[in-house]
Amino acid sequence: MTPDSFRELALSFEDVVETPNVNKNSFKVDEKIFITIDNVNMKAVFRLSPKEQQKFSDLDPSAIYPAQAGWGKQGWTIFELNFIEAETIEKALTLSYCSVAPEELAAKYKKTRAKK
Repeated sequence: MTPDSFRELALSFEDVVETPNVNKNSFKVDEKIFITIDNVNMKAVFRLSPKEQQKFSDLDPSAIYPAQAGWGKQGWTIFELNFIEAETIEKALTLSYCSVAPEELAAKYKKTRAKK
């Protein structure tokens, strides 16, 4: 997945705002960050629950793993995008978005995208 395709996918969710910062971009909904991406190293950090983090890490612990220190314990999870299938990234994006989106927005995506 390229930085552009990742960006397009992240922005496909309703009310998402992108905040660029040097080589990293943050994606927010309702003023809350749910993903950051390092465009140079092709690593994205997703906001997940610890249970979701474990589920994704079990798929490939060399490419999906907890962020350092307390961030990882809170569920923030690093995805090395060059080594992960697009379908897995989309599922993680959906869960991450739904973790911070207002309930009415999250409900739209929980029914459609998370089930794929």
